[in-house]
Amino acid sequence: MYRLLLPALLCATPALAAPAFQDTASLDRAVAAFTGHGIGSQGGARSVVDARLKLAQCPTLAMSWRSDAHDAVVVSCTGPEWRIYVPVLFAPTETKRPAGQATAFAPAVKAEPVIKRGDPVTIAAGSPGFSITREGIALADAAPGARFMVKVDDARNPVQAVAVQSGRATLPGWSE
Repeated sequence: MYRLLLPALLCATPALAAPAFQDTASLDRAVAAFTGHGIGSQGGARSVVDARLKLAQCPTLAMSWRSDAHDAVVVSCTGPEWRIYVPVLFAPTETKRPAGQATAFAPAVKAEPVIKRGDPVTIAAGSPGFSITREGIALADAAPGARFMVKVDDARNPVQAVAVQSGRATLPGWSE
């Protein structure tokens, strides 16, 4: 009798020891309820949550928008701590128009670069009472507000900068 019981217990033990993971389909349903739109539709999740994720089961999910742009939903758990970001399809806001009138979109205007590849650039960053500047050479063209790489002489790798005006840039996250 014990010979039959022991193999049965050994086979059942891995199933009992295996940790339970969060059901990704339930995350999809929760995100759809939060956004008010289905998966793949405008305003809803771009796609299903990857089923390969092995997230610890969460008794209570918390959801919030990543930013005011509503470009992603933050799904988080505080019990076993984890967080994922679910991208949302862009839902353009439409203005009211008479029925039957087509929507006209203005073509995007590309700003002219103020910094050209090869130009000398001064990178400045600072706050009241503190500032630092570095000189370098632009490795790409950049319009105002655009990011580009700058080769600084004594640095091994180029640094990323944000174009401000001709010959002037700042570091990402710093305002001028």
